[in-house]
Amino acid sequence: MPEVTSPYLPGTPCWVDLMVPDQQAALDLYRTLFGWQGEVGSDEFGGYSVCTLKGKPVAGIMKTMAPGDQPAPPPAWTTYFAVTSADATQAAITEHGGTVLAPAMTVGQLGRMLVAADPQGAVFGCWEALDFPGALLVNEPGALVWSQLSTTDPSTAGAFYQAVLGVAFGPMPEMPEFTGVLVDGRPVGGVQDMSHLPPGVPPHWMVDFCVQDVDGTVEALRKAGGQAVVEPFDMEKVGRMAVVQDPQGAAFGIAAVENVNAG
Repeated sequence: MPEVTSPYLPGTPCWVDLMVPDQQAALDLYRTLFGWQGEVGSDEFGGYSVCTLKGKPVAGIMKTMAPGDQPAPPPAWTTYFAVTSADATQAAITEHGGTVLAPAMTVGQLGRMLVAADPQGAVFGCWEALDFPGALLVNEPGALVWSQLSTTDPSTAGAFYQAVLGVAFGPMPEMPEFTGVLVDGRPVGGVQDMSHLPPGVPPHWMVDFCVQDVDGTVEALRKAGGQAVVEPFDMEKVGRMAVVQDPQGAAFGIAAVENVNAG
């Protein structure tokens, strides 16, 4: 069901957010592309914007923040996985070779979060829900439909995420080029070897949003100053897809799919 009415099981992608230098420009762009509603938030939460679709939260957008005198990170989408304890997950990340980038912190009465990188360098987030469970609309146009990991070492990455998030890994007959990230026996994401990607592309989690018209969305993004990284193509048993980059440089996927889902 597109509407999320029960808590996310641990290990399931439950939220995505975007960090960019120009927050307002991003809010305007994604309103045009996906129909999101959102505005710059309160100072209490650093201006963080919770974007909604049909009145339900679907994603966050925030202004780039650089810790101390560190260089600002590049514009990027981040996938957050549901966890029962941010502190226990943080300890497991360190124990199993990951790197904590933003230590576990409390976000008002909403929940607790952290951001980390796996042993190959792919960045991801974790969310321990309190009053805010995460996205309440998925798997329909304008909402999250899939998260996939491209990595240099799928076997090591698999062992890491199994230990840290409690997920399992298994085959996906409808997408044989991917290994499925499984929660309670059901795929909630995918993992693939990144040897087919251009040199210099780092390991990463890719966020995919559902759209009704992949080609039309790519054209709209081009007109707004973005670009297609991978032109629209048809994947057998899945649907039409593309990989794009918004005008500030954040990459994401778009897909018109029926056989995979976010949560």
